[in-house]
Amino acid sequence: MALESTQFSVILFGLEKVLKMTALRSATFAERLKEKNLIAQIKLRDNSQGRYFIFKEGKVSSKSGIHANPDIVMSFEDAATAVRIMSPTKTFLEFISSAKSFQLDMRGPDELSLWFAETLNMTMSLKPDYGVDMGGGVKRYTSNTNGGPVFVYVKAGKIIRITPIDFDEEDADPWVVKARGKDFSPPRKTTVSPHTLAWKSMIYSPNRLLYPMKRVDFDPKGERNPQNRGISGYERISWNEALDIVANEIKRVKKEHGPGAIMNGSGSHHTWGALGYWLSARLRFFNSIGWTPVVHNPDSWEGWFWGATHHWGQSARNGGSEFYNLVEDCLQNCEMMVFWSSDPESTSGVYGASEGTIRRQWLKELGIKLVHIDPYYNHTVGLLGGKWLAPKPGTDSAMVLAIAYVWITENLYDKEYVDKRTTGFEKWRDYILGKEDGCEKTPEWQEPETGVPAKDIRALAREWGRKKTYLAAGGIAGFGGACRTATGTDWARGMVCLMAMQGLGKPGINMGSMQQGTPVDTRFYFPGYAEGGMSGDIFGTGNFLNLYQRMPNIVTMNTVKQGVPRLKIPEAIMDGHCEAYNADATTIEGQFIPLKYPTPGYSPVKMYYKYGGSHIGTMVDTNRYVNMYRSDGLEFVVNQSIWFEGEAQFADVILPACTNFERWDISEFANCGGYIHHSFTQVNHRVAVLQHKCIEPLGESKSDIQIFLELSKRLGLGSVFSEGSTELEWCKRLFDGTDLPHNISWRKFLKKGYYVIPPLPEDRRDPVSFRWYADGRPKDTPEPFPAPADYTEEYRMGLQTQSGKLEFEASSLKRYDPNDPERPPIMKYNPAWEGPHATELFAKYPLQLVSPHPKFTFHTQSDGKDSIINDIKDHRIAINGHYYWIIRINPQDAAARGIKENNLVKAFNDRGAVICAAQLTERIPPGTVHSYESSAVYKPVGEPGKSPDLGGCINLLTPSRMMIKKSHGMAANSCLIEITNWSEEERV
Repeated sequence: MALESTQFSVILFGLEKVLKMTALRSATFAERLKEKNLIAQIKLRDNSQGRYFIFKEGKVSSKSGIHANPDIVMSFEDAATAVRIMSPTKTFLEFISSAKSFQLDMRGPDELSLWFAETLNMTMSLKPDYGVDMGGGVKRYTSNTNGGPVFVYVKAGKIIRITPIDFDEEDADPWVVKARGKDFSPPRKTTVSPHTLAWKSMIYSPNRLLYPMKRVDFDPKGERNPQNRGISGYERISWNEALDIVANEIKRVKKEHGPGAIMNGSGSHHTWGALGYWLSARLRFFNSIGWTPVVHNPDSWEGWFWGATHHWGQSARNGGSEFYNLVEDCLQNCEMMVFWSSDPESTSGVYGASEGTIRRQWLKELGIKLVHIDPYYNHTVGLLGGKWLAPKPGTDSAMVLAIAYVWITENLYDKEYVDKRTTGFEKWRDYILGKEDGCEKTPEWQEPETGVPAKDIRALAREWGRKKTYLAAGGIAGFGGACRTATGTDWARGMVCLMAMQGLGKPGINMGSMQQGTPVDTRFYFPGYAEGGMSGDIFGTGNFLNLYQRMPNIVTMNTVKQGVPRLKIPEAIMDGHCEAYNADATTIEGQFIPLKYPTPGYSPVKMYYKYGGSHIGTMVDTNRYVNMYRSDGLEFVVNQSIWFEGEAQFADVILPACTNFERWDISEFANCGGYIHHSFTQVNHRVAVLQHKCIEPLGESKSDIQIFLELSKRLGLGSVFSEGSTELEWCKRLFDGTDLPHNISWRKFLKKGYYVIPPLPEDRRDPVSFRWYADGRPKDTPEPFPAPADYTEEYRMGLQTQSGKLEFEASSLKRYDPNDPERPPIMKYNPAWEGPHATELFAKYPLQLVSPHPKFTFHTQSDGKDSIINDIKDHRIAINGHYYWIIRINPQDAAARGIKENNLVKAFNDRGAVICAAQLTERIPPGTVHSYESSAVYKPVGEPGKSPDLGGCINLLTPSRMMIKKSHGMAANSCLIEITNWSEEERV
């Protein structure tokens, strides 16, 4: 140990010199030294060796020995550990391992401890060199968004434009698919979604929250006036006051009420970045304080998760499909594509920008027939053309049965495949042929239900049965679409059953819309945001798959075993109890477990910390959420938001967050990870991005990470939260955990800002999804699902179901509740509980509203806030100075109500009313109306929660009833309303 002891002494002696030298080289570092006056002791735990450092008025000095009363103490178990950890070449694995084993300890106030640790780290990483000088005072940076990666051009500290990324000569060449005598290859650039191009206007929006705010009639030590949330105004306060209020409230509710009193909820999405997204820093902070999480429903999968899972497994994908090398298979073998409740040109799959557009245009180039089934003549059929069938909302499952009827009676299905690869077909066949209930499910039977002529169904079934067909069910395979109706489970189950009849996995027969399945390199590791970033959360994220082994950090864990179902938050607060079912995707049976609030022994929720997004625009029957905020069930509400919109106006204290263009982060184009494993196969080029801090945060806004860190310091958790790393250092830590260091240096990645991951050569591409299953081979697609225990006989042989096969009669439902009328073991037709069969309600509200995801905003993110998106005439309409949300109505229905183009109308039912601008169009059939969900603006004309909304929150109207009782799933597209003309003089 003598050598290590000497080395430790030398390191400590040299540290003073390093600090002084760094201050001489860097004015920024010199200024930093002026920030704190303190004495920092570095020593061995047994006090046998040490040195203390005196920081005073920007000067540094040190003395050997042990100080009697230092401000902070950094101690090591022994000299060998100290030498290893203080070496510039240390790894974070060594650092974390030492800290977890208490071989390294830090004592003293968090504020000073963190400052000292960060200062030491800065000596090894001064101001980073990043971005590309474009001349003329312009510098080009990189960032990433929910709609694709971008170049960001900055001049004089202000963003002047944002563009997609054009590749340079160093970047990898794209893949090439050879099909039917042609070569298909994407351009050497990225694309973006329309809403990405609005980011400049969003960053400089007049609705930006630039300072901490407090509701004027909220007094944390006196009257709180919860009834005035959403009505009373706000006053600007300092960060110190705001943080002190929030930190003191965290302490108070825990002390007064016990564990579980603090609830945190987020949207399903946030501003992009593996570190800044909602599954990263947020979880790290709340796990540290103990919290009641808002438990998400599988809101993009609904019917797939609660229904389709039982027929083919895929639980880890929430009931959706795997999607490997589908683009090549489709171009080479497919003869027809059926887009069923699928509009990828609007939704871009998920985060997929406009990458799939060129690939779908290749379908037309090859003459592949296209059919579209949707109540709305959507943007995909508008671009590509093809046959359009428009069923009444919620009746798709009747159409499924009628198609299967034609296949059965005319021998148009793959009998050999059904015999070898499926079970339970006879049971479903007998139901379809009427042997169970005396009713044959013929095309004529479905016509009065769906409104689609029997001849069209018969023609579609015959052509489908004779051609190799891809089924594009939802925005990506098993995602979105008609799964959000009262019959969503039946529709999703039906999609799987139809493909089982036709030979899922055979050449040209698969699930997909050309939105996913590009031949990119899936073996190159870069984590998606769902893998948890800096969260340290193994159980609440996909961290356990890969990242926890690759990026060492201290594991975090929430000790509160209580949750609130997101669709039942208002009931939890106002009624004091609620119940739903767990969306546990680890195995099929995970969804059978009830989720009850409150959990015995835990406190009811008393404080709500809302983070990002707005439930008012995105959940269902959302006047409930408004009324919840204004009840006395919540003692304190804090909202951490970028803009003053949606739920921010119901907070007691508002903490202003900056955008991802104003902070550091790291990410990959369209990479979710976790629940959409290998989601980057949506893009034409895998692109890893270092998200540069392009500009300083506007006003006094801070990054989410910095806000959580400042709160952590006040709770004595600063070191636990940050581990002594800055945001840029966390980026480097994640970079080191990927495969990037084998291909590009950190210095070059930092400077350039992105790296194009080369595609694999043709002979090493992934196998086609389900080809292994169709051929009866072991699974060979590169996904780690299902877990080994979920295979019935042999690992990687068969599907996740009990039989290991596609099941027409679901064994899991037979075991769970074979007599459930809403979800019987075989897929049947159950009319929607809100629709034409609800006779009395239908007489009162005769229009069926569909409210899919919008094309021009990513949920609420790009709407409102004076964004340029408002000027798109298919998004909002400016009337008398206000931008109104649009509702689309057939001219026949409009004429019957005296409604003309751009009239202001009131869309209403018993749940609420929304004022919209009418758009008359033949793109929607009579009896159905169309209005996108996700308005960011909530602007009631009178009392919040009890008056019409001028903002366009169409989800005020949608039902809060679960799609089936034993679920936690919304049925927003089973919604009856009426529409009348409205004048601005009306206020009721």
